[in-house]
Order: sequence, then structure tokens, then C-alpha cells
Amino acid sequence: MAAAIGVQSNKNRELDFQQSSIIPYIISGIIFTSLFLLALFTIVSFVV
Repeated sequence: MAAAIGVQSNKNRELDFQQSSIIPYIISGIIFTSLFLLALFTIVSFVV
């Protein structure tokens, strides 16, 4: 999860890959995609 905010250390990378479940990655992906789309729609609504 540390990679979501930028470059991460080798320790954090190893910690991320120790998780056995893919669920946190799917949830994070949905959250970040939703936030991106919300920001995009907000910007477009101000411009148009």
C-alpha cells in the first residue's frame, strides 16, 4: 500500500508482498479510482 503515495523503501515493498489476500489491493483500487473520477467530474463541471 505504501507505493500508492510514491516511491517506497525496500522494507515497505517486502511488507506489501507478505499479505496473502488481494482484497486490500482491490479495495484500494476502487477507492483511488472513485476519488480520481470524482476529482475529474468536479474539474469538468467547473470548466463547462
